[in-house]
Amino acid sequence: MTDFNKAEFIYSAGLSSQLRECDKPEVVFSGRSNVGKSSLINKLTNRKSLARVSATPGKTATINFFDVDTFSLVDLPGYGYAKVSKIEKQRWAELIEGYFAQNRSICLVVQIVDMRHPPTKDDIDMIDFLFSNGYPFIIVLTKLDKLNKTQKEERIESLMYELSDYEGTMLFPFSAVTAEGADEIKVTIDKAVNDYMNEE
Repeated sequence: MTDFNKAEFIYSAGLSSQLRECDKPEVVFSGRSNVGKSSLINKLTNRKSLARVSATPGKTATINFFDVDTFSLVDLPGYGYAKVSKIEKQRWAELIEGYFAQNRSICLVVQIVDMRHPPTKDDIDMIDFLFSNGYPFIIVLTKLDKLNKTQKEERIESLMYELSDYEGTMLFPFSAVTAEGADEIKVTIDKAVNDYMNEE
């Protein structure tokens, strides 16, 4: 079992040319700005500020790499923040596309969606990209603590319909406040890493 507490920052890349070769399987975290990506990473690794929780959406403009025992955790910059300049958006696109265009050892993508709302166009574009290109991915539904039991059940039912084009996709409701869902996500990541290493 992976020791998620052994998480250490390695480096950041602001351009695809700065990306280093990977020496471990990579678990990629993707989601729009302000969706709770940093809070999820911090909760999984049992750190308060391993991934910086930004008060300003769209602030994380680099791909950040962390060493987590058996794998590298890859934190992609949040997408879909309207106030970022066109040039900055182009740089982000080049960076993220450049990352996926390389021969990376991607064993799982953790795609993050705000549970309270239908997936945005940017969310669907990203999920579509992952699905079409055969990347293994799961969807973590954040902000669970902001819904009551009935709302949670209604939203999961709606999400099954909203994501029906992506058959077999696993959904994980998650709360950064109570850590509900964290253990299941860790088990799934651990299995993906082990499966990838056994295939090598």
